[in-house]
Amino acid sequence: MSQPSLTAFWRHRRFVPALCTFVVALIWLGWLLWQPSPNKTIVMSVGNDGGIYQAFALKYADILARKGIHLELRKSSGSVENYQRLKDPASDIDLALMQSGIGDARNAPNLEALAAVSYEPIWLFYNGTTRIDQIARLTGKRLAIGRAGSGLRRITIELLAAYGINASNTTLIEMTSRQAEAQLLAGDIDAGFFVGIPETPLIASLLRTDLKLMSFSQADAIVRKFPSLSKVVFPRGAIDLQRDLPAQDVTLLSATAMLVAKNRLHPLLIYALLDSAVEVHAEPGFFSVRNEFPNQHADDFPMSEEARRYFRSGRPFLQNYLPFWLANFIEQRFVIVVPLLAMLFALLQTVPRILAYRVRTRLSHWYRDLNALENAMRTTPDTTPTQRDQWQEQLAQLDADVHQLVLSPRYFNQLYALKLSIQIVRNLLHEHNDEAVRT
Repeated sequence: MSQPSLTAFWRHRRFVPALCTFVVALIWLGWLLWQPSPNKTIVMSVGNDGGIYQAFALKYADILARKGIHLELRKSSGSVENYQRLKDPASDIDLALMQSGIGDARNAPNLEALAAVSYEPIWLFYNGTTRIDQIARLTGKRLAIGRAGSGLRRITIELLAAYGINASNTTLIEMTSRQAEAQLLAGDIDAGFFVGIPETPLIASLLRTDLKLMSFSQADAIVRKFPSLSKVVFPRGAIDLQRDLPAQDVTLLSATAMLVAKNRLHPLLIYALLDSAVEVHAEPGFFSVRNEFPNQHADDFPMSEEARRYFRSGRPFLQNYLPFWLANFIEQRFVIVVPLLAMLFALLQTVPRILAYRVRTRLSHWYRDLNALENAMRTTPDTTPTQRDQWQEQLAQLDADVHQLVLSPRYFNQLYALKLSIQIVRNLLHEHNDEAVRT
């Protein structure tokens, strides 16, 4: 009947909750110390010298430097090369600006869009006195279509092909924008395609020459055929209000500049990049209102979840009040702390129940032993000395085990009820002894 003392169980196991908590906290602390922090260098592929992508990237770099992040810039021939570099899993390029329509998620599943950041208007400047308002009228002319590897060249080739214009019926010349500007002004070519915002030095310079600027009269039809393009309007008088230049609104086609990253880019760096994009692109321009950019309308690639969260809720709360890296450190660990606290709460709720069950089980076992002993005494009217000695030994052992118990006050009522029950059975044993003496 004798069982191991509950005192021994309690003394050895009452520290189990604290031990479990300590072990979990130690594991978490180890994870915290060994968890790699995000790399503070981002490698970005940009365009060539003097291009709008490089201008944007230099502004990003200045803003990120204030947060302790280094933006390393790599020159390229333009959007196409940016895309090729970025989609290569083996390359060290993390980020790039590229034109809409250059690539898609099917061919580059490792890329995700962070934001659309700007319109990229397409300008067609031409020589001559005859007004041109349709691409079809460029057939047979000498055209500058952009440099090899540029997004401008790709868009230009696709637009011309829609009108049946190709190298067999028109002179298509690959050259840089600066070369195209010089040859247009010299009269060596008839027309040239350019891309960029009006504030770009090259575009601003072309707008103040005697070259003609084509208004795309079929822009509505074109943007339906080419969903990556948009229709924008360069307003009358935008060049010079006093001289009324241009003398009427000019309809242009526009690609959209997108900030695209590999999906390995750390979420904290994405927030920093989007902060930079807001600072650079939120101001109004000729083609956009205040806060129109950056936005989520970058449909070529799936949007980053962090970017969606940023546009939905803004920057993380702590970044409004703490230095960038301190806020990020706390926020990153907060993701772990909350589940840990939930686990600890569940542990604190569960362990007392387990211990209470163990106590009730042990008390119930002793009650059963005591009840069996009492039944044996009541159903045995004629007892022998050996039997009474055995009962006495069993009752003494039970009493000793119970008196060694160390329980919390919540179990005192059950403990004293058990002690009282033992005394009742002891009295019954005394009656058997007295009866034996009388007989």
